[in-house]
Amino acid sequence: MTGLIADTSDHRLIRQSTAAIADRYGHGYYAERAREGGHIAELWGELGQAGLLGVHLPAEYGGGGAGLAELTVVTEELAAHGLPLLIAVISPAICGSILAAHASDAMKASWLPGLADGTRRMAFALTEPDAGSNSRNVSTTARRAGPGWVISGGKYYISAADECEALLLVARDDSVAGGLSLFVVPTGAPGLTLTPIPTALVSPDRQFTVFLDDVAVGEDALIGMAGQGFRQVFAGLNPERILAAALCNGVGRYAVAKAAEYARQRKVWSEPIGAHQGIAHPLAQAHVGVELARLATERAAELFDAGQDAAEAANIAKLAAADAALAALDQAIQTHGGNGLALEYGLADLWFVTRLMRTAPVSREMVLNYLATHSLGLPPSY
Repeated sequence: MTGLIADTSDHRLIRQSTAAIADRYGHGYYAERAREGGHIAELWGELGQAGLLGVHLPAEYGGGGAGLAELTVVTEELAAHGLPLLIAVISPAICGSILAAHASDAMKASWLPGLADGTRRMAFALTEPDAGSNSRNVSTTARRAGPGWVISGGKYYISAADECEALLLVARDDSVAGGLSLFVVPTGAPGLTLTPIPTALVSPDRQFTVFLDDVAVGEDALIGMAGQGFRQVFAGLNPERILAAALCNGVGRYAVAKAAEYARQRKVWSEPIGAHQGIAHPLAQAHVGVELARLATERAAELFDAGQDAAEAANIAKLAAADAALAALDQAIQTHGGNGLALEYGLADLWFVTRLMRTAPVSREMVLNYLATHSLGLPPSY
């Protein structure tokens, strides 16, 4: 299947390497692990050993020394093989990017090599039940206690927390008036508990409520300077949006490819159903949407890697990709008729994880709020 993206030679090699690993697992592996409550440790290990998880992280800390554009290729290609891994957006992209930008040399040396080779994983703990999209309103509190802090509060919808050995956690820091700070908090710390949130998602990366009851952390748990957490978080938010877009683009490619193959083979009358415009045109339209979203995502990653303001592009890419992927998946299911709901065809079980991307990591409404204000100059609505 052709498209609008013209890979560089490096990107072509990364895509081929990712595809070779993904082909050995496939969507069936992903769905089976999800339904059985398992994880994707073998796949994750291979990706790490191949240098694909940390392709964007600094070379001096075990990464590939490339950029977000290269990690975008990895994430998209995995999803294009039916492997939309939320943990890939979270651990190496969000957490890795924040640590690379703001952590001390000691913390970078401790964490980045493991994030790059897949032997260590970290979850991102920002959202709270009463804060929602208003990140400034977090109520989880870190209070000074001796040389460290004691953290109390709760986080909500924290993806893949059970797979990770630590949380990159945002808390209100009482040592700095009105400030937020970022901490690396071990998931096994006394006073920290994880409670699964039952959802309709079919994904090996599950959702959790995190409770923190006087969890003690040392001075070395702080990322950068106290009170700078809100600014530090932004080192991870644009990568988060761009990688979420890449994941959606991969799902869109997967759905269109599956539907096109089915439409070429399926015969009910004298010709394949793909010969009928009622099937062909909606699939062609889905292909257009996915390819345009891929272009937007590539541009957003390019801006980010160049050190330019990528916020508008990242938000546009995330919104466009989520909408395009959901439309493509819906049309792929429709093309398959009743088979679109059969587990063996590997489409319907991707519905909710794809639908999630319209709500998370930032809601469609908040993206439009941002674009209305910052792109169009309209008065802010909040």
